[in-house]
Amino acid sequence: MLKIVYLDAATFGDFSLEPIAALGELVCYPTTTAQEALERVGDAEVLIVNKVRVTEELLAAAPKLRLVCEAATGVNNIDLEACAKRGIPVRNVSGYSTESVAQLTFTQILRMFCDATRYDAYVKSGDYTRSGIFTEVSDPYVEAAGKTIGIIGMGAIGQAVARIAEAFGMKVIYYSTSGTGHCTLYPCVSLEELLKSSDVVSVHCPLTPATDGLIGEAQLAMMKPSAFIVNMARGGIVAEKALADALDAGVIAAAAVDVYTCEPMPASHPYMTMAHPERMFFTPHVGWASREAIIRLIAKVAENISATFAEPAI
Repeated sequence: MLKIVYLDAATFGDFSLEPIAALGELVCYPTTTAQEALERVGDAEVLIVNKVRVTEELLAAAPKLRLVCEAATGVNNIDLEACAKRGIPVRNVSGYSTESVAQLTFTQILRMFCDATRYDAYVKSGDYTRSGIFTEVSDPYVEAAGKTIGIIGMGAIGQAVARIAEAFGMKVIYYSTSGTGHCTLYPCVSLEELLKSSDVVSVHCPLTPATDGLIGEAQLAMMKPSAFIVNMARGGIVAEKALADALDAGVIAAAAVDVYTCEPMPASHPYMTMAHPERMFFTPHVGWASREAIIRLIAKVAENISATFAEPAI
């Protein structure tokens, strides 16, 4: 029976792993440190990881290993060269969370345009009852229609965000981090033009050496003082201290962030020590994690395992 070891299964919460368990003997560990990993992979034939690092040392401790499955899209936690050297295939899952990330992106964009929670609190506190008037217009919300959204990275997620933006009457432009603007549905512009002309900047590109620190102090200074930035991609793409400083100084109006260079972020993180935390909207890296996306992801991991060990056609 195929021995399958999942080193950080807590990332799937309470969802059933039966599609994977049906393929062999599944052993799950909620979380695993680097040292624990060395002790847990000795007889693994299939290794499933999300954030646990698969290193040369770990591979050496897993002599029976025949497949590494990434329970996500990004494989920057896996030493691909070391796996290739041993003839161990690496399988990830792409496309499972496109609509989920796009939905959370726009949830946060709408929250920055119109913080409905503020109005809810106004009513529940009794202030509305005591006000004596039928409405509350001390700080009116802003319409999305007519605003420009600049999308950094027009892949599947970027295009999903663009479609939602169009439905709200927004103008869409984008910047290609690869230098090749394959999407012809929207204008492809320079990063500088995007930053200067956008009311909302939404980041959806992969983290690579070219995009690490792509948005720093100088780039934030190019944005409109009324503009928002949303990062649903990877923490390192937007320089975190620069963003916190820009928000505190009023260089831009607000930001929404779902991803961080260190997850979870420490208490000393620049985002946690801001003078104006009300200008920042956080989510704890959940863009990928809708109910439907998690179910799709589990099914796709199972498919990757079964496809790798399928009987050859006769």
